[in-house]
Amino acid sequence: MEEVSKIGIVIVEICVSNFINHLDIETILEKEYPEVAVIQNDCLTFCGMCARRPYAMVNGKRIFAKTPEKCLELIRNRIEMELALYKY
Repeated sequence: MEEVSKIGIVIVEICVSNFINHLDIETILEKEYPEVAVIQNDCLTFCGMCARRPYAMVNGKRIFAKTPEKCLELIRNRIEMELALYKY
């Protein structure tokens, strides 16, 4: 597991072996959302899903899709929902 230099109010966890890594998800999300911390883990213990579909955990919620691009779209949607909880 890599060191995280910042703590976000939204945590996105991804498995280093997952298809989602066909995109540079860490750079994409942290650039778009300064409130987000992306953590790459060696394993998130969802091996069956990890072998079949792109997925990530957003504040403990599992997000998955058939393609990395669609998964990224769903991750963005979930991030927006999580951030809305912190707005006044």
